[in-house]
Amino acid sequence: MKTVRNSFQSVGMLVASFTITGLAHASNPLIKPDIRPNILLILADDMGYSDLGCYGGEINTPNIDKLAKEGLRFTQFYNSARSCPTRASLLTGLYPHQAGVGDMVYRDQGGAYRGFLTDSAVTLAEVLKEAGYKTLMSGKWHVGHKEESQWPSHRGFERFYGIHIHVDSYYRVLENCNVYLDDKVHIQGTDNPVNDINREKEWYTTDVFTDYAIKFLEESAETTQPFFMYLAYNAPHWPLEAPTEDIEKYRGKYLIGWDRLREIKLNRMKELGIIPGNEVLSPSENTGWNSLSTESKAELDFRRAIYAAQIDRLDQNIGRVIDYLEKIGKLNNTVIIFLSDNGCSNEEGMFGFHWPDFKMSNYPEWRKKGERSASQGQAWANASNTPFRLYKKLAHEGGIATPFIIRWPGEIKNTGGLNTQAAHVIDIMPTLCEIAGAKYPGTFKGRDIQKEEGISLVGVFKGDSTKYNRELYWSHEGNSAVRTGDWKLVMRHEEKKWKLYDMSKSRSETLNVSEKYPDRVEVLKRKYDKWAERCGVREWPIPR
Repeated sequence: MKTVRNSFQSVGMLVASFTITGLAHASNPLIKPDIRPNILLILADDMGYSDLGCYGGEINTPNIDKLAKEGLRFTQFYNSARSCPTRASLLTGLYPHQAGVGDMVYRDQGGAYRGFLTDSAVTLAEVLKEAGYKTLMSGKWHVGHKEESQWPSHRGFERFYGIHIHVDSYYRVLENCNVYLDDKVHIQGTDNPVNDINREKEWYTTDVFTDYAIKFLEESAETTQPFFMYLAYNAPHWPLEAPTEDIEKYRGKYLIGWDRLREIKLNRMKELGIIPGNEVLSPSENTGWNSLSTESKAELDFRRAIYAAQIDRLDQNIGRVIDYLEKIGKLNNTVIIFLSDNGCSNEEGMFGFHWPDFKMSNYPEWRKKGERSASQGQAWANASNTPFRLYKKLAHEGGIATPFIIRWPGEIKNTGGLNTQAAHVIDIMPTLCEIAGAKYPGTFKGRDIQKEEGISLVGVFKGDSTKYNRELYWSHEGNSAVRTGDWKLVMRHEEKKWKLYDMSKSRSETLNVSEKYPDRVEVLKRKYDKWAERCGVREWPIPR
């Protein structure tokens, strides 16, 4: 179900045919500037649905909140439950399995589980570059790292700064996680990476990824080509690492405990209209806050404060990019999109990695340790995902629901408002194609390309009130779901039992009605099985 491309497409393609280089435009006044909007796509990592202020959260996010005030928020936007699958879908407009990333990228399991983008998929960068856009990326790639053909510089990005695989550190460059500039190693694994753009400052991934995003924007500032910038942060993914001044803003704020925080956020979300007034909290599986010692409460407050500081720092850096676009006069001709790759993570256990070994008393020893040094754990993750069930990796709402904000000056009808249309990362490809006047190809460089799976949301942005009766699907490591309209059938791998929920009644998945509607369960199961067969989904775990 695709929306009809608007007249921008033909105009955009005509302009793109004349887009050679900035120098060509500068030297030939007869060639008109390309007036199509620039595109800035920002992806957060492991951030919960309700962490942002504009989604009811308690963390200070004024820059992202301003994007929401000047744009549109979706309340029912979905990702693919985990880093690699979501990034594959976002970049290709396909379900992860179709893109070759049905699981993670660490081993090639063949078929839909190759661990890198398939040749029968085309990326946003490849499509937009063909349409005349300057294609730029900074941050975490994580959809193929073993061969050059899998890298961003070989999948359409003209400039790239970042890490091909996981990041898992903010202050160090981990071994085998080298930083690349375009297709060359820029920083090898080291405990003391140099912030080469701002040498007087400490190397911190969120800051450095922003530095290079701005550098690439500076390089393209004088050209008349529109740009596509993909800014893929690793924040606020574990480990817990943040600048001291940001942590101090939140110390003591979380001594109220996770269950009280969930209640406060629920009320804020209702006031903002993010969720209906009759929504309830999903059942808590958390350790009771009042059962903890005073010392444990202080330690857990500290862990959550670091997590909050990571999001605070993320927001500060998004503000830096916005300020730069305003400075060069391109802000109001730039579409800005913000979302997260999955719900908040419950790794590892109730209180997180290395509890209780890593404490405030020995914080200097693990402040920059990286990898699996410390995380906030399940209880605080449950608060981040308020009011939903469960976490990253799972197909319940806590794993797949994401904030989605779009700012598009002059084109958003309900500015500052909310949209309840169910949508998915597969929709980003057709949406950006329509915005850019680009054509999604049937073939690319001699390769047959799979048909895109999503729909363009441009009509929704512009006020189309049509409610699409979407069929959306998920499968990650045996955690599976199908949503048709307001009905969602979902299974947790460890339970191996399908449950049915009516999303129009409640999205917190508290009322399983599978026994009441067995026929509907069978219909949705058949739909899921048909989709799974079409996309190459296999039983989990896949035998080695």
